[in-house]
Amino acid sequence: MNQQSGNRRSSGFLASLVRAIDRINEVIGRWTSWLVLSMVLTTFAVAVLRYGFDVGWIWLQEIYVWMHAVIFLVAAGYTLLHDGHVRVDIFYRTASERAKAWINLLGFVFFLVPTIAAIWWSSWPYVRLSWQRLEVSREAGGMHGLFLLKTAILMFCVLLVLQGLAFAIRNLFALVRRPDPDTTPHDREIGP
Repeated sequence: MNQQSGNRRSSGFLASLVRAIDRINEVIGRWTSWLVLSMVLTTFAVAVLRYGFDVGWIWLQEIYVWMHAVIFLVAAGYTLLHDGHVRVDIFYRTASERAKAWINLLGFVFFLVPTIAAIWWSSWPYVRLSWQRLEVSREAGGMHGLFLLKTAILMFCVLLVLQGLAFAIRNLFALVRRPDPDTTPHDREIGP
């Protein structure tokens, strides 16, 4: 009886962890989606100003490139939450639910974690140096705060590995035949 209640507590903790990670990436993804509109409007403004009025500023051109980078880096966990990453479905689509759970779990352990660890390890000195120098754009009249943009690389690592962990726990639950934690992001109202 004690072991059973301990198992229930750990399952409850893991289910809560999955829900918390899902919520973090859902909120960040929703907020980041507003950058897409901002990026489109900024790009439009740059084109109109440049070709319509023969006016341009380096910082304005850089800002939409930076927004583009932030969208892809910071929203990667959100994309994984909604199963939006590219998947080679040759074997996966015809596999049983149990086989899919194994593929997902092994993919997390042998592909996602090592890849994210390599990205973190190689980008940490790069980001740290940028912060030490309070790096700005190399272009005259460019954006300040390049160190903040480079920090998005580390955010990418953290948010993606957290969502991968939630994905792995969900698949682990499927393998041990426990009910999936109520983590359907579409059922929740979360907005900016």
